[in-house]
Amino acid sequence: MKILIVSDTHGRHSAFDKALKEAGKIDALVHLGDTEGGEDYIEAVCGCPAYVLAGNNDFFSDNLREMEVVFGTKKAFMTHGHYYYVSLGPERIIEEGKMRNADIVMFGHTHKPFLEMIDGMIVLNPGSLSYPRQEGRKGSYIMMEIEPDCDVKCEIKYLDK
Repeated sequence: MKILIVSDTHGRHSAFDKALKEAGKIDALVHLGDTEGGEDYIEAVCGCPAYVLAGNNDFFSDNLREMEVVFGTKKAFMTHGHYYYVSLGPERIIEEGKMRNADIVMFGHTHKPFLEMIDGMIVLNPGSLSYPRQEGRKGSYIMMEIEPDCDVKCEIKYLDK
């Protein structure tokens, strides 16, 4: 199973379109919030099941603030992250993931990519496609592949400017 994970597009679709093209055929799309009204476009063009969450800038969105989804045999807890103060660090969202027995914790909000294995959980943030804040300021996303043997592989990818 091949999953494209993005966040913080803020209504700008050109970088999203580029990431979607680079990803090739995907089985699912996760958008971790701050579409700023772009959720209909994102769901229309991805060509697969889309899990689109509300972020702190999605004022009029009906999207959920958080979700638990099972990909293969792996339980993922997904949220934008601002309610867990992720700008101060991942500690609170990691604790929430543990309480939910998650295998994977996904969040956005910081606009900085993050990918670590912590206490047996994959903890990730794809960064921002539209407004990156990490050194080099390249838009970023994560490709996740769940193998038939349930092995999970994640990679942070960067768009060329």
